[in-house]
Amino acid sequence: MINLFRLTGDIIHLLSFVILIQKIRRSKNCLGLSLKTQELYLTVFLTRYLDIYYYWSYQTYYLFFMKLLFIGCTAYTIYLMKFEKPYCLSYDPTGDDFPHWKVLIPGAMIAALIIHRDWTFLDYLWSFSIWLEAVTIFPQLSMLSKISEVENITGTYVASLGIYRIFYILNWIYRYFFDDFFCLTSVLGGLLQAGLYADFLYYYFKGVKTSRKIPLPA
Repeated sequence: MINLFRLTGDIIHLLSFVILIQKIRRSKNCLGLSLKTQELYLTVFLTRYLDIYYYWSYQTYYLFFMKLLFIGCTAYTIYLMKFEKPYCLSYDPTGDDFPHWKVLIPGAMIAALIIHRDWTFLDYLWSFSIWLEAVTIFPQLSMLSKISEVENITGTYVASLGIYRIFYILNWIYRYFFDDFFCLTSVLGGLLQAGLYADFLYYYFKGVKTSRKIPLPA
């Protein structure tokens, strides 16, 4: 049976990449976007999807291609923001100043030591990726907090990341009742991640219908 919550979450997550890349290419700039958040997402996907190589026989074609798409799209976004002209010329390193390597990476490593799925190296990396993804949006939210308004398309990208995680929470509820499956690491990491998006989602849905830019609280 197809799990519609998981499928919907995956589609929304994939659409977030489309929205982000289209925003950069059409506007020919990456104003308001955090390169540090993209670097963290690439770290998340590379540590989580090592099973592509080690557990190939357990992969479905769907999971295999989705994982490659997530890695590829994130790497391409980083390339546009960091190297490709004219897009990289508009990147604002001063505004994107959250100390992600010093704070978020060590924090996720410690959290994975405390709450994890199993004591193997690959499972530790998987748990680390769950905790890191939960806080990966911090640099992006920090950057947006420095401005009073967010472009609609940028807001839609950030909102889609929060909405996809909400559908994943529904997916875990579904699996608990119908598949007798429960993973404490996934649930706690997902709830933390959804909670971090809650405030932004409130202002996004409040402002998206009224203007081309989304006003944020000072």
